[in-house]
Amino acid sequence: MRPCPDVLVVTAEAAADDERTFYVPSEVRLVVEVVSPDSVDRDRKTKPQRYGEAGIPHFWRVEEDDGRPVVYVYEIDPATGSYGLTGIHHERLAVSVPFPIDIDLDALLK
Repeated sequence: MRPCPDVLVVTAEAAADDERTFYVPSEVRLVVEVVSPDSVDRDRKTKPQRYGEAGIPHFWRVEEDDGRPVVYVYEIDPATGSYGLTGIHHERLAVSVPFPIDIDLDALLK
């Protein structure tokens, strides 16, 4: 069974083929999991380990904290194949890798 991420960012070359139904790990730049009550263990433990073992360079986990979104941002350590936490974003998600992005998380609630 292969994991199915909630959001997947792939290379431009891979995305150009509209007929594709799957991507190989080398084409994936970022996976995002949105944690729900039914997916806590999978999204916090199982999936990050599998994504890291596959060599996917970036992983984000979106959770809710007191009704507000929180994004946990991870980057893979190529020496160990496991993710290191690079940031916990509460009000604003602003990162430069794997691509520049700046999202007002509080605005998502309006």
